[in-house]
Amino acid sequence: MAKIICWCIIVLPFFIYLNDFTSFCGLSLDFYSSSCPNVELLIKDTVRSATAVDPTIPGKLLRLVFHDCIVEGCDGSVLVQGNDTERSDPANTSLGGFEVVENAKRWLEVLCPGIVSCADILVLAARDAVEIARGPSVAVPLGRLDGRTSSAANVRPNMVDTSFSIDEMTQLFSSKGLSLDDLVILSGAHTIGKAHCSAFSERFEEGPKGTLEPIDASLNKDYAMELIKQCPAGASGAVTVNNDPITASIFDIQYYKNLIAGKGLFSSDSVLMSDSRTRDRVESLSTNQDEFFKSWSESFLRMVSIGVKTGNNQGEIRTSCSSFNI
Repeated sequence: MAKIICWCIIVLPFFIYLNDFTSFCGLSLDFYSSSCPNVELLIKDTVRSATAVDPTIPGKLLRLVFHDCIVEGCDGSVLVQGNDTERSDPANTSLGGFEVVENAKRWLEVLCPGIVSCADILVLAARDAVEIARGPSVAVPLGRLDGRTSSAANVRPNMVDTSFSIDEMTQLFSSKGLSLDDLVILSGAHTIGKAHCSAFSERFEEGPKGTLEPIDASLNKDYAMELIKQCPAGASGAVTVNNDPITASIFDIQYYKNLIAGKGLFSSDSVLMSDSRTRDRVESLSTNQDEFFKSWSESFLRMVSIGVKTGNNQGEIRTSCSSFNI
């Protein structure tokens, strides 16, 4: 099945990007203004209520939208349950936040049946998650359709691994129309959220006494020992740690400060500081939150434009986000 990918707008300046988005992708800032005028308010209230109960929700939603967009484009395909779907792949089994999207969808099906796509709900929920975590608010063009396919086989070839090198990440991002600067900016999402111990286990090895020892010289020694305390040898696969050990629930520039201090949780974080192509950008962002917020808004919009599907032949509006329409 053919899909529309908005490669041509990705290189445009931010202000042109927003103004011309509709002419390229069939999306618009007021897409639901007549058909479902309260959609953004309802989704934001849903995210806010969920976060009040579970403070980890913002990080989960941000990770969820990335895993959706990076594979088959921003089409809600990661939300579909079933054997051999994207959601079933081991790289996605630790994802969370699905219930937030489903709750918003149920309300919208009552108020505006058959109007709002799960793909748009997920993008808006992730946008709101950042704002609720004290990050920037981004005006997001809407009108995406939900994809009609979801295949586990598409996940691994398109997914960033936490042990990737700069070259591996750059190649993958470039294939999606994203730049090296987008890589640095979007990695800033790790300023919130949690990770399972297995996501950074390659940075440690089991010593002769059965305890873990750090083997990655880029890790701050004190931070490495703290991670070992939280994730000892033989720790349950359910154990998680904060991506950001300082301001875990706040969307800020602490992530970049952590990289400079040798406290990047993943190998893919630390290489941003050790590689000359990205080091200066990390250092610049670590001292200027306004710059980070502006850049985040631009890179987030580029990310949520990947693989956008519009037009009846491209997708559908699912009744339930977890299953295709019959």
